[in-house]
Amino acid sequence: MGLSGGVIVIDLGNIEYLTFDCYGTLLDWESGIVAALKPLLKHYQVDLSDEDVLNLYADLESAVESDDFIPYKGVLREVVRNAGMKFGFVPDDKKINTLVNSIGFWKPFDDTVDSLKKLKEKYKLVVISNVDDDLFEITRSKLGVEFDDVITAEQVGAYKPDVKVFETAIDRLGVPKSNILHVAQSLYHDIATANKLGIGTVWVNRRHDKSGSGATPVASANPDFEVQDLKSLVELLEVS
Repeated sequence: MGLSGGVIVIDLGNIEYLTFDCYGTLLDWESGIVAALKPLLKHYQVDLSDEDVLNLYADLESAVESDDFIPYKGVLREVVRNAGMKFGFVPDDKKINTLVNSIGFWKPFDDTVDSLKKLKEKYKLVVISNVDDDLFEITRSKLGVEFDDVITAEQVGAYKPDVKVFETAIDRLGVPKSNILHVAQSLYHDIATANKLGIGTVWVNRRHDKSGSGATPVASANPDFEVQDLKSLVELLEVS
């Protein structure tokens, strides 16, 4: 835990807003993705390891999101459809919604709810997520706090790492960038873009005990701080 070579100097005493990626940072999306996608693939006689499933997802999701904007439910359906094209099967109408329907079963990490409650005592909390509004509503009640704002891809019409998402957040919050600290697991979706915009960052390295980048594409970025979990973030920010 600590300073890790970020490009700007962060005065933690100035921070008013903590902005969070949701899926992958607050919720264990990798377990959710594997639980949904691996049995689907196996149904069509495609047997992949958990890590191969996550790498497949990273490739397919990022490709769809980099094309013309469609709602996230559509992204998830395209991931399933494109997996079928890759491995030679055509998912039926029920199976095409496998990932969409799985989101309601994705669970917060064990440290998420207690940490958010502690952080809420000191900071304003905001979610910035590549998701549809109605899908986030399924998740909201699991997180245990009232967020000061929620900014979704649906609202912006773009997906992280597009700078439009973060520029929208900056405009909505109405404070200098020096008052914002972005907290995220994905170097690709979050940390690299926040670096470009001069927003301070904390990389929650949820995969610290694993190799590879899992459900996110490989990327290079310079977080200002690195922690392994949200409990460590609470300690970093000296929240009692």
